[in-house]
Amino acid sequence: MSKSIEELKSLTTQIRRDILRMVHAVNSGHPGGSLGCTEYFTALYGKVMNYSLPFTMEGKNEDHFYLSNGHISPVFYSTLARFGFFPVDELRTFRKLDSRLQGHPTTHEGLPGIRIASGSLGQGLSVALGVAQGKKLDGDPSLVYTLHGDGELQEGQVWEALMYAAAKKVDNIISTIDYNGRQIDGDTDDVLSLGNLHAKLEAFGWTVLEEKNGNDLEAVIAILEKAKTETGKGKPVVIILHTEMGYGVDYMMGSHAWHGKAPNDEQLDNAFKQLYLEAPADY
Repeated sequence: MSKSIEELKSLTTQIRRDILRMVHAVNSGHPGGSLGCTEYFTALYGKVMNYSLPFTMEGKNEDHFYLSNGHISPVFYSTLARFGFFPVDELRTFRKLDSRLQGHPTTHEGLPGIRIASGSLGQGLSVALGVAQGKKLDGDPSLVYTLHGDGELQEGQVWEALMYAAAKKVDNIISTIDYNGRQIDGDTDDVLSLGNLHAKLEAFGWTVLEEKNGNDLEAVIAILEKAKTETGKGKPVVIILHTEMGYGVDYMMGSHAWHGKAPNDEQLDNAFKQLYLEAPADY
């Protein structure tokens, strides 16, 4: 059943609570980028992407999504669970021994919704392009979506894939860059500046869209829907989505410090008070 915008906004709060609860329980994981991308995932699975349940690996005549920056697995797992791919209660097993919910997504345990392992940065676009071309060969009109971190763009393989996509006119793909300006070691401008990213992506032959309000659910839905109208025109499509790392939790925002650090008991309680739901939900 399709959810209303208000229901989806409420769901973003629940997903943020899931993220924090998961990383706190095992004192490890990546909350910052996960919190910043919550609107993107909610928009993608709640309004934009065409998919069916139960999940199948082939997913013929369905849109596919590939998470390239796999360390933000908490938001991915929570989204999949909240949209019915697997039981919500399984979120309790995050990063535990023998769990299907490892720190970076893996495929060997058959977790529904996961089509590639994405622990090593820089590889997701290459995989997704192969899938997109395969869909074209099969006469499958569906789209392929990918998500990448801005720090991840410091990996050379990403730029090889960007060049390939334009050269081969892979126009059934919509890639999004989580442009929060921060990575594990600091601000991206300080570690290795991306310069004029918009101009670079255009120079590589992509149709480039940009959304400054990446933590506004309705704005994210709108830019993804606009991107869909740009597919099928001979060029791959990319969205530069400006988000805030740690969005929704005041002490996590504005700093790279929470890229890969879990909150303690007091910090978790503080965060939950900021992310209050009328009926606060556990797993």
